[in-house]
Amino acid sequence: MRVLHALRRAKNGPKANYLQGRLFGMSRSGTEFGGPMRQRSGWLIPLAVFVITAGLSAGVLLFYFAPSAPELVEEQRAPTEATSLVNLRIGGQNFHVPSNYLPFASARKGGAVREVALEALLPDLDGYSLGAADAFGSNGPDSRLMNMLIRSDRTTLSEDERLTRVYMPLVTSPNGASALFGLTKYNFRSDTGYRNEELFVGETANGRVTLRCTMASAITPAPSCLREMPLAPGLSFSYRFKRVHLERWREIDADLRALIAAFMDKV
Repeated sequence: MRVLHALRRAKNGPKANYLQGRLFGMSRSGTEFGGPMRQRSGWLIPLAVFVITAGLSAGVLLFYFAPSAPELVEEQRAPTEATSLVNLRIGGQNFHVPSNYLPFASARKGGAVREVALEALLPDLDGYSLGAADAFGSNGPDSRLMNMLIRSDRTTLSEDERLTRVYMPLVTSPNGASALFGLTKYNFRSDTGYRNEELFVGETANGRVTLRCTMASAITPAPSCLREMPLAPGLSFSYRFKRVHLERWREIDADLRALIAAFMDKV
C-alpha cells in the first residue's frame, strides 16, 4: 500500500517510473516465476519420486539376492559323544552314521542333504568323545583329526581321470620321482594354482590313490594332504589329514573304505 501511495504522489515523474519497475518486478517474481517457494517445490517432487523408486529397487534386490539366515552366520562345530544312528540320504544313497562322527548339529537332524561332513581320529578312526575333545579341537602339525566330506556330485572324476586330465598337465615332469612310503612324487609348476603343493600317487589293490599335500611354510605351519575320489554313482568322497601321517596312506585308505561302507550298510 505504501508503494501505491507513493506512486500517486509522484504521478509521472522519474520516481514513479522507478517505483513502477520495482512493483512490476516483484509481481513477476511472485506470480510469473513462482517465487522462491515455487522454485523449491519444482525439485522436491522429482526428489521424492527418486527416493521412493530407489527404496523399492533396493527392497527387490535384497529379497532376491540377500543371503538367507543360515548363510549369514557360518555354523559352528558342536560335536557330541552320543552314538545314536542318524539316517541321512545323500545323492540317492542312504547312510546311517553314528552321531559322534557328525560335528555339526544340523546334520544330526537327518533326512535328505546335499553333503555331510564327518570327523574321526587317527589311527583307529574313532568318533568324538569327551575324553578326546582336545584332540578333536587340535589343528597343529601333528593333529590326528581326519576331516571327511560326502557330497552329491554327478560329475565326479575317477582318480585316474583327475590325474591325467587335471594334474599331469600342470606338473614339471610327467615321470615324477620315487618318494618315501611307496609313493611317486610330482612337483607342480610355479605358474599354477597348486604351486605350494606336491602330488603323491600310490597303487593299492583297490586302485590308485592320489594325494595333494601342501608344503610346510611360514604361512602353512601345519600342512595337510587331501584326497578326492568317487564313492558311488552320483557321490564324491574327500578326506584330509595332516601331512605328518602320510606314511600311513595305505592304512588310511583301507580303514576309510571299511568305515564308510559300514555307514552305508547299516540298517
